[in-house]
Amino acid sequence: MMNQTTVTYFIILGFSAFTDVCLPIFLFFLFVYLATFISNASVAYIVYSDPALHSPMYFFLCNLSILEICYSSVTMPKNLINLLSKDKRISFNGCAVQMFFLGLGTTECLLLAIMAFDRFTAICRPLYYSLIMSAQICCRLAVFSWFSGLLLSMGQTILIFSLPYCGPNVIDHFFCDIPPVLKLACSDTYLNEISIFSVSVVILLTPFLLILGSYTQILSTLLKMTSVENRSKAYSICVSHLISVTLFYGTGCFMYLRPRSRYSSRIDHFLALFYSVVTPLLNPLIYSLRNQEVKMSFLKILDIKFFVKNKT
Repeated sequence: MMNQTTVTYFIILGFSAFTDVCLPIFLFFLFVYLATFISNASVAYIVYSDPALHSPMYFFLCNLSILEICYSSVTMPKNLINLLSKDKRISFNGCAVQMFFLGLGTTECLLLAIMAFDRFTAICRPLYYSLIMSAQICCRLAVFSWFSGLLLSMGQTILIFSLPYCGPNVIDHFFCDIPPVLKLACSDTYLNEISIFSVSVVILLTPFLLILGSYTQILSTLLKMTSVENRSKAYSICVSHLISVTLFYGTGCFMYLRPRSRYSSRIDHFLALFYSVVTPLLNPLIYSLRNQEVKMSFLKILDIKFFVKNKT
C-alpha cells in the first residue's frame, strides 16, 4: 500500500478561516503554550527538588506533567508557525510523528488510574501503603505506563500511515489527528475505524473502571472517618485528581467513542483545542492551587533562591 501513496505532505488548515485575526490568535496561543510549558515544568522541578514531595503521588504527578509538555510541544509550535506563515505544509513523516506523540493518551489513562489506586491505598489501606507503593513498584508502574502508551501509539500510527494517500492532502484540523487523517485515505477505512474504536474502548474503559472502583472505596472510607482534618486533606487531594479525570475522559470519550455519523468538524476542532491546549494548562494549576504541600514547596524554593541571591 505504501507504493500507492503519492502524498508527500499534508496541508493543515488550522485557523486559515481567521486570517484577519491571526496575530491576536498567535499571541494568545503563544501565551498559553508558554504558560503550559512553564507550569508543568515547574511542577516537575518542584517535585524533583523537594525531598518532602518524594512520594508515589507526586512521582506520578511529575510523570503527568512531563506527558502534558509532550502533548503541547508536539502541536503548538507548528500551529504558531502556521498562524504567521502562508506555507501550512507538514511532511508525511512529520504528520506521523505528531500522531504518534498524541497517541500517548494511553499513558495518561494508565497514570490517572495508578494515581487513583495510590489514593485508594493511602486512604483505605494505610498500614500497607509503604509496602504496596514502594519506590521499586512505582518505577515499574511508570515504565509500564509509558511503554504501553508508546507501543500502542506506534501500532496505531503504523496502521493509519500504511494506508494509501493519493489526494486530496488538506487536513481540516489543527494537527494530524486520527479522524481527519483517515478521511484522506484512498481506500476503505472501515476496518481501521472498527479496530481503533475497539482499542479506544478498552484503553478508556479499563482504567476508568479501576478509577471508579477506587473512588467508590475511598468515598466509603471518608464517610467513616472521625477526624475532620484528615477527611478534609484526603478530600482536597481526591477532588484535584477527579477534576483531571473528568477533563480527560470527558473529551476523550466524546472524541473517539462517537459513531462516524456524528462526527462534526466544528465539534472536533473544539474538543481538539480543549484536550491539546486547555487540559495541559489546567492540570498543573488544578494540582498546585488545591495542594498545600506543593504551594509550600514552591514558596520554600523561592525563599532559598532569594536568600542565596541576596547573600551573594
